[in-house]
Amino acid sequence: MKVTKGFDCSTPLTVSTAAAFVKDGYLFVARYLVPSGFKALTKSEADVISKAGLQIVSVFETTANRALGGRSAGMADGATAVQVAKQVGQPEGTCIYFAVDFDVSSAQMATVIAYIQAASEATPAFTTGVYGSYSVMKAVQQAAACSHYWQTYAWSGGKKSSFIQIYQYLNDVIEHGIGIDHDESYGNEGWWNTISPPDPEPSYPLTPEDANAIIPFLSAGYEATSLQAARDEFHRLANELRKASGQPEQ
Repeated sequence: MKVTKGFDCSTPLTVSTAAAFVKDGYLFVARYLVPSGFKALTKSEADVISKAGLQIVSVFETTANRALGGRSAGMADGATAVQVAKQVGQPEGTCIYFAVDFDVSSAQMATVIAYIQAASEATPAFTTGVYGSYSVMKAVQQAAACSHYWQTYAWSGGKKSSFIQIYQYLNDVIEHGIGIDHDESYGNEGWWNTISPPDPEPSYPLTPEDANAIIPFLSAGYEATSLQAARDEFHRLANELRKASGQPEQ
């Protein structure tokens, strides 16, 4: 299993700090997909991060125990997250993680699950993830409330889920002048960047060799008839074969 090095932080990254983290071997950063405040990801920062070569993991968190607002809070936060995602350039189909950033009791778990389920319903164009402890991962996964999982070692009692995409294993570290947490990931993170991939090379359903092997038969038909309409059709078909194999028309 390939392990990818990453971090999360509440401090916006600059051109210099993003480059410094890349130089240290980091490949992704988790940033806050919230509408305002000091920790909010902006479109300009997303561009800086992307140009530096880092992938972005989006996490929605206004307050640590926001999930105790249950279904109504999840619906509202999901709608807000979608609006902010569009503003910062997050592509549809990538993931938004919703934070459960406290030690959830067994009595509170049903409310937390309802929050994540509602957030999933409110973000249909994105995949939905949850950030939290081992018990949160286990309960949310059993309820099939979302599809992506980011576990923190905090409140986890040394346990680690086997199905998670991201694991936060160390908190409150200072690197390059800012406070960060250390994470690692294992694939299917749902991360993104604002740099569009290059257009794929065109592919053709027919090879030039096969097309050129067929065209002489059309040429024979062309020569065998004196009807202009038939000749035009043989000529058109030959050119369709040339186009399908990436060759110029004649």
